[in-house]
Amino acid sequence: MLPLTVRDARLLLDSRSDLVDRGGSDRELAARLASGEIRRVRRGWYVRTADWEAQWNEGRHLMQVVATHQNSDAPGPLFVGASAAVLHGLPLYAHSPTRAHAVVEHRGHTSRRQDIHWHNVRLAESDEVVVDGIRCTSLSRTVLDLAAGMRFEGAVAVADAALRAFAVPDGRHQDPERAEAWREELRHRASRVSTRGIRQARRVIEFADGRAQLPGESVSRVRLDQLGFTRFELQSPVTAPDGQTLWMDFAFPRARCFGEFDGRTKYSTPEYARGRTPMEVLIDEKSREDAVRGVTGWRIARWGFEHIRTPDALGARLHAFGITPP
Repeated sequence: MLPLTVRDARLLLDSRSDLVDRGGSDRELAARLASGEIRRVRRGWYVRTADWEAQWNEGRHLMQVVATHQNSDAPGPLFVGASAAVLHGLPLYAHSPTRAHAVVEHRGHTSRRQDIHWHNVRLAESDEVVVDGIRCTSLSRTVLDLAAGMRFEGAVAVADAALRAFAVPDGRHQDPERAEAWREELRHRASRVSTRGIRQARRVIEFADGRAQLPGESVSRVRLDQLGFTRFELQSPVTAPDGQTLWMDFAFPRARCFGEFDGRTKYSTPEYARGRTPMEVLIDEKSREDAVRGVTGWRIARWGFEHIRTPDALGARLHAFGITPP
């Protein structure tokens, strides 16, 4: 599923006045809420339940952020943390915020007033940017905040996505110089703060790899590290018999096996299917695997979200394919 954009979120949201103007009374609005046809995103803003349920955590939170901005006087809150992350298109692996997060401005304490979690943090002028008319922390400041505040695997997914956008122009090869420049900026930022979690943030900065294309691949890297794997490759190319380059998520040379992370909805999403039916997608994927095995003689291990919940779960899955730590 492609990330929801601010423009998409605005189109999906309806204000109370929108719904009433289209011929709905207060009683009818209450009935639609009670029936589950629509749901309240924030005071005065609604979305069709089907549209809400079609989104991942990131899309749902982005709607909360946009609705919060729409309810606020200009220039609107300055969003921070997870709320800034979704504005920048970053993933929120296993993290579902229930309210928007914003910076305390001209206030003396942190609170949860008006369905907003206010954070009393200091920001430099360079830390503030505007995304589609909404104020939030800059991309690098947002990455640092989440690297310090999220669980390690979720923080790595955020950092991988940010590094990917900066240093992986073709989606496969990471530019070493650009990657080092990215790390150096984050290291410099980390050196100037002593907030809780900064030690983890420094580890996340060094661990990040923009070649991970999805949060599931990022978390897989974390689990492999926890299991003691030190020698595996990311985005490993295989030349098929027809000359096409096929890219494998992971390669384990010692075991002569490739690894592929499969998200649950991979084969049914429009951007992956590209007009093909689910059956056609499966047939094409089988042909791809046959080509890889035929050319290399290597096996292919697949795993999904259920296998990366813990190191042991992924370790057991890999062990079944003869893939073990050195």
